[in-house]
Formats: sequence, C-alpha cells, structure tokens
Amino acid sequence: MKKASWVLLTIVGALTLLLSLASLFTAYRPAAPDALTPQITLDALTAGNPEAATALRARRGTAASFAAAYSVLFLFVVLGSYRRGDRWSWWALLCAALTLAVLMAARMPLLGTSAGIASGAIPLVIVVIALLLDVRRVSGARTA
Repeated sequence: MKKASWVLLTIVGALTLLLSLASLFTAYRPAAPDALTPQITLDALTAGNPEAATALRARRGTAASFAAAYSVLFLFVVLGSYRRGDRWSWWALLCAALTLAVLMAARMPLLGTSAGIASGAIPLVIVVIALLLDVRRVSGARTA
C-alpha cells in the first residue's frame, strides 16, 4: 500500500504541474482560449482595454506560477521524504492539500461562485485516499 500511496501522490503532483503550465500558457499567450470560460473572450471582457487584459493575464500568470512551484515542492516531498517513510511528510502533504481546498472553497461565500472549486477538491480527495493507503506511517507502525 505504501507504493500505491506514493505513486498516486506522484500522479497528483505531476498532473498539477502540467495543468498549471497549461494555465500559464493561456495567461502568456493572448490568443489562447480559456478552458473554464471558452464562451467569454478576454478581449470582450476587457472591452478592448489592453492594460486591463495585461493585468488579468499577469494575475493568472502569477497564480499559475505559484501552482507550478507548489507542485514541484509537492513532488520533491513525495519522491523524497514521503517515499523514504518520514512521518512529517504525511502531515505536510495533508496540510498542503487541505489548505488548497479550503482556500479554493472560499470563493463560494466570498465571490458567490463555485467555478474552479474542482481544481482544489479533486486533488484533495485523491491525496486523502493516497495518504489513507499509508496511514500506518502516522499511527506508529513503521514498515519498510
């Protein structure tokens, strides 16, 4: 189960990295369509105001950059400390996934939308399942 756990976590980290790079591509390439709102173009949203379009692309680029950095750090923890069996890494991965999910869910009460919540909820569910496959790590029973 330990191997299944770290392999599943590696898949989550790799997919997060790939999706963040895709979002970065959308941010930095003006003609790229947005997967979340393909019916709304950035030009229509900003009404031809190039400064507003640049600001929106920059914000998306910043968010995507942080997501990529998070996923690289996540992968280093999974493929290093977690795979080695370090107890702290189990808790670190759980806390990171919970933080992401809670902050993503905050958009419902604060922005009145659920768009994009799945991008935090789906990884949380998979990470929790993967961590439960190796829950003995934190209960004290150490396996090689």
